[in-house]
Amino acid sequence: MSDLPTPLTISEDAKARLKVMFIAKHALGDGTPHPTDGTHATYHHEIRTVLEDIGLNLVLADRYQSLFDRPDVDFVFPLLNRGGFLNSEMLLPLLCNRHSIPYLGASPIIRGMSDDKHLTKMAARDAGVPTLDWAIFRRGAPMEEAKMPKGERFVIKPNASSASWGVSDATDWPGVQAAVAKIHGEGHDAIVERFLSGHDIEVSVITMNGKPIILPTQMNVQADPTILRTYEEKRNLSDGPQRYKMVPYDDPEWLPQIYEYTYKLLPEYLPFDYGRWEFRLDPESGTLMFLEVNLNCNLWSKKTISISAGLAGMSHAELIETILAESLSRNGLLP
Repeated sequence: MSDLPTPLTISEDAKARLKVMFIAKHALGDGTPHPTDGTHATYHHEIRTVLEDIGLNLVLADRYQSLFDRPDVDFVFPLLNRGGFLNSEMLLPLLCNRHSIPYLGASPIIRGMSDDKHLTKMAARDAGVPTLDWAIFRRGAPMEEAKMPKGERFVIKPNASSASWGVSDATDWPGVQAAVAKIHGEGHDAIVERFLSGHDIEVSVITMNGKPIILPTQMNVQADPTILRTYEEKRNLSDGPQRYKMVPYDDPEWLPQIYEYTYKLLPEYLPFDYGRWEFRLDPESGTLMFLEVNLNCNLWSKKTISISAGLAGMSHAELIETILAESLSRNGLLP
């Protein structure tokens, strides 16, 4: 981590010259937690404030419709994720492509692949990275028990979801069927995999000067490795105590293997500007498995990638300006 390059900056000339649209569900809010989105509203307000403090010429938007017609902007900083419909992660970059407006983050097809847990697991298998056996149940397709992986306990979740939204578990086929049917009823595909007890390893990656840089790695240590983390807990909507804590992870036994797997996976997603690769480690059984990729992951100062950047000596504002400067340069808007 001592090899982290100097944080990137945006010149004063570029700040005055470029119009940047910041589009997020709560871009116009005051930072007050939302009844259902929780601290996601606080997060959006914080990023807006950081961009304003950097000195950017900002245009604010909170709806997809803001990009139906071409806006008078040079670049888009998109955080309008999880639109409530299938494959919504692809819509903003698609709208930007339609108008030939460059934007932060990966292309629509890469965003779509990274958001589809089934496809990311297939890519991991192809790269020789171990991942738990799984079954994909697309909405409208036959639901066949023969597709199920072997196991005694299963995790069922939307095939494209974040923050543990819609996640449940079951121990038999009827329980799996009911959980999948519920997800289908909400308009989403479902994925089922064997439950693996353990802790989540979070590998944050940004690109700088055209190269992927791994930031210091974190572990989400579960108070009880056998329980499921909930959406309410991750969005701070629950009054109960946090059942996990994030700590720096530098285990000399596992970290080299984790980095090797991450570097095997990265080429599928370049260029992506920033993202997080997740693994599940069960120290008792000595099992390490790839879980999923989260491109355009949460940039809030209290979340993983920002904390990782801080461990590398980069402030939250420096992280935001660095990934933005890298993307502006990659898209030909900076010298």
